[in-house]
Amino acid sequence: MKKVIINPQYQYYSDFIESLPEIFSTEGTTIHKGRNEVKIFHAKGIDLVVKSFKIPHFINKIAYSFFRLSKARRSYEYALILKEKKINTPDPIAYIEIKQNGLFSQSYYISVYEEYPTLMREFRYHPLEGKEDLVQAFAQFTAYIHNQEILHLDYSSGNVLCKENETGYEFYLVDINRMKFGEVDMKSGCYNFRRLWGSDEMIVYMAGEYAKSRGFNEDECAILALKYHREFWKKYSKKHGGFKPYLEA
Repeated sequence: MKKVIINPQYQYYSDFIESLPEIFSTEGTTIHKGRNEVKIFHAKGIDLVVKSFKIPHFINKIAYSFFRLSKARRSYEYALILKEKKINTPDPIAYIEIKQNGLFSQSYYISVYEEYPTLMREFRYHPLEGKEDLVQAFAQFTAYIHNQEILHLDYSSGNVLCKENETGYEFYLVDINRMKFGEVDMKSGCYNFRRLWGSDEMIVYMAGEYAKSRGFNEDECAILALKYHREFWKKYSKKHGGFKPYLEA
């Protein structure tokens, strides 16, 4: 059984969307392949991103069938919420869920392809000096998200796209199927910085600018953010052969 939900603004893509489960493995251009596979398809004049989520194990098949929303559905519905709150994310087009023998099997999320030249992970390769405006803008963007009572639970450097325009910097959120909604206090907000790439100096500066935007104590915020950041990357480094979120000069 196949369930297809299409954004009313993109109903003219219905034929293409309906065909995706049949053509995904043989068509399109792969841009990422890991647990999930992400491809770009060109359809009716624009590029679309299609994310095929990994088929879950048996227990999760039951969970997604009866108790939890699928990752594809969450991606679609959360994107609509972000757009409503004027937080940039690629336009959601549709999601597909497939059941086999009465149990959830596979899902796809389809969105408009947005070409952004910069990922925030590039902070690993650059010192803070000369990047203050960008870091400040990113801190303010994060503060705005949190003020809108949205916490991106996969707030990592690879999930934030960035480009510079005439008025400053523009950020887009991707990989949005894990989010929490509700008040974001200082502790939760600072904890959200832990997975970002960058030096201690950059995290401290970022946290200070974030605190200014939210009316928090700058020193307390910087101490918390740096503590969480160091703890996360210490554990990560042990598991990944000494990897650091920044390159030392």
